Amino acid sequence: MNVSNLFSNIPDKGNEEVFDSLIEKKDVRIERIVSSGQSSPEGYWYDQEKDEWVILLSGSAVIKFENEEQLSSLYPGDYIFIPAHCRHRVESTDKHSKTVWLAVHF
Repeated sequence: MNVSNLFSNIPDKGNEEVFDSLIEKKDVRIERIVSSGQSSPEGYWYDQEKDEWVILLSGSAVIKFENEEQLSSLYPGDYIFIPAHCRHRVESTDKHSKTVWLAVHF
């Protein structure tokens, strides 16, 4: 068995978020996402085919759900379940440190 670490090989600050697929099986995908101050493009909403459970491991982020006025702020250890087709967007991620997410799509 190979042992890996979610915090190894974190890319240097760049203009794009980095998505690393860790495990991909028939009905499940687990990925690490590294953000460096990115947010969703203006007017863009994620509308995913599958449910998603995401936990924030480092940094911070703010998520907006289409039908909610209140923003959801996430800090290390916070997690959230996003049902399929629940339109949402990333309003912001930490500009001063890496925001590392672990996302499970199922």
